[in-house]
Amino acid sequence: MTESIRVPVDLFEKARTFDRREQLEAAREADLLPYFRLVESEAGPVMRIEGREVVMLGSNNYLGLTGDERVKEAARQALERYGTGLTGSRFLNGTTPLHAELELELADWMGTDEALVFTTGYQANVGCVGTILAPGDTVICDSADHASILDGCRVSGAKLRPFRHSQMAKLERMLERATGDGGGILVIVDGVFSMEGDIAPLPEIVELCAAYGARLMVDEAHAVGVLGSRGAGTCELYGLEDRVDLRMGTFSKSLASCGGFIAGDAEVIEYLRISSRSFIFSASAVPAAVGAALGALRVIRGEGPALMAKLLDNARYLRRGFRELGLRVVEPGVLPDGSEATSPVVPVVVGEDWRAVLLWKALFDAGLYTNVAIHPAVPPGGALLRTSLMATHERGHLDRALEILEGVTARDFAELRSR
Repeated sequence: MTESIRVPVDLFEKARTFDRREQLEAAREADLLPYFRLVESEAGPVMRIEGREVVMLGSNNYLGLTGDERVKEAARQALERYGTGLTGSRFLNGTTPLHAELELELADWMGTDEALVFTTGYQANVGCVGTILAPGDTVICDSADHASILDGCRVSGAKLRPFRHSQMAKLERMLERATGDGGGILVIVDGVFSMEGDIAPLPEIVELCAAYGARLMVDEAHAVGVLGSRGAGTCELYGLEDRVDLRMGTFSKSLASCGGFIAGDAEVIEYLRISSRSFIFSASAVPAAVGAALGALRVIRGEGPALMAKLLDNARYLRRGFRELGLRVVEPGVLPDGSEATSPVVPVVVGEDWRAVLLWKALFDAGLYTNVAIHPAVPPGGALLRTSLMATHERGHLDRALEILEGVTARDFAELRSR
């Protein structure tokens, strides 16, 4: 007698039945999909996207250096010297003098012993977190931390204890519990949170970590080149560089390229260099990207203060304009000296996902490009219109953006005004 064979569930069934498929198809049919739009020009305050010219309020090109001729020339020189690719990992045949120069300058800029350059920022977080932590350790994360941090936590096998966004009482509760877990403890927070644009309360976090014997890592992706007198990020802004154990940064924002880095103690960096799988088993970045990042870093270290001042002044101007329109903005909080904790990310709270998508499309059609953040990037019912600024925005660009936003919301989204 032939035994019946159980037919397994089709592995690809999830691709046909996932919970957002119908919404995705409806958005695509109505040309409402806010993602994968085709960019047809260089990144800047005004760009061409799918045949139309738009004011760009959706870029992380914070200092506007992707179009800087010095940065372009640094990329060209790297391309001419090393070709289009290195065809190997950093571990083997993918490390050039450019990498060594970049790592030395990054460490000096961050005020740390050493720095290690990864091919992407995502790999920097996954590679660092997934290597430093191990089963038996505990990692405590802010609920708004970047996805790459959470993925690194999963890879590590460490016990994950999240706490509610920027709630220090919740962080302390998790630290209390972690002391009974038996292993090492690592707290990880974003310096500037990518969706909300608010700045982590690092002074309180540092004190709590010290009280409970925890190490601290700060993701400075949206803060390097933006905050601090020399642009070294949130840790510098608060004067806490010597009390933070590891700092991560990316090149895809202020540094006008693609890649990432971890800065910290020499022994830890050496351990990552020979143990991090995302570092060892990924091809080295193309030379032009490394050259561009080094060129941008040198511009920032020379002219950064003026660029950062213009950037944050633009952010304050736009936030003030949103408030005057009666829109609900995510408030930035305050620094210890009482000043506003301004960052280049200025989100407008919309609420319902579909409403946010409809608003995004109406603005795009009117000549304004923003980013829309819907669940799961934000909590359910917390959809945002995420705008971000550049140092190269002029008042005319921002006034035009506010004019478009005022017209669109007055016509079709009046419920968002004067909430």
